[in-house]
Amino acid sequence: MDDFIVEAIEEAKQGLREGGIPIGSVLVRDGKIIGRGHNKRVQDADPITHAEIDCLRNAGRIGSYGDTILYSTLMPCYLCAGAVVQFGIKKVIAGESSTFSGAREFMESHGVEVIDLNLNECKGLMRDFIAHHPRLWNEDIGVD
Repeated sequence: MDDFIVEAIEEAKQGLREGGIPIGSVLVRDGKIIGRGHNKRVQDADPITHAEIDCLRNAGRIGSYGDTILYSTLMPCYLCAGAVVQFGIKKVIAGESSTFSGAREFMESHGVEVIDLNLNECKGLMRDFIAHHPRLWNEDIGVD
């Protein structure tokens, strides 16, 4: 398994340990992690702090994003996909999209290469979380 998705999974597990939703993300440039984050909607009481947004915030102002790769344990939603497109990130690698299909077509329609690794570990993290916290998950994806 790719070392960078392993790091994203570690971020997801950190979020779960904090009482949040287990989704993690890392931003990579030139083979090095320059930003990492996890979903903190619950911890921060902030509806916008998805894993990818937290990761980009933690990377800080880096100028151009065109030579970066964003890894996420779950296919990015439209909010996070919008950030990918807005900042010109050209490649996204997702751990899985079975739990949530996200905004793959949106990103691809804007020239982003999207790879779905379909990892059982990522699916298991989400499956277990949703089984124990369905209300939190539905809130996260905007379902009543």
